[in-house]
Amino acid sequence: MKRPLPVTYQTVRRIALEFPNVQEGTSYGTPALKVKGKLFVRLREDPDSLVIRMPFDQRQELLAADPETYYITDHYRDYPWMLVRLSKVHPDALHELLLIAYRFTTFPPSVFNKLR
Repeated sequence: MKRPLPVTYQTVRRIALEFPNVQEGTSYGTPALKVKGKLFVRLREDPDSLVIRMPFDQRQELLAADPETYYITDHYRDYPWMLVRLSKVHPDALHELLLIAYRFTTFPPSVFNKLR
């Protein structure tokens, strides 16, 4: 069985730019991706961590299921964001994570909840 290629920010960028209305930018001095000007994912100052927008309920599920890959710091505790270790995340999971972040940023809660 072939081992998947490691995930990098370029992998994140390639996937996210396939979604409609996504633009590249910066946030806190790091590369970021935005949809219609709203941030939904960025590289953290630590180049192995991604900051990704995530609904609280899904964030809790991911944190509980795989704390080596998904984590938060005290800074993010009260905000709908999660940290993802690029060196640990499976490439197949990355697309789904980015899609959730994209939809959560793009759609109002009533529409987003129907998409889940």
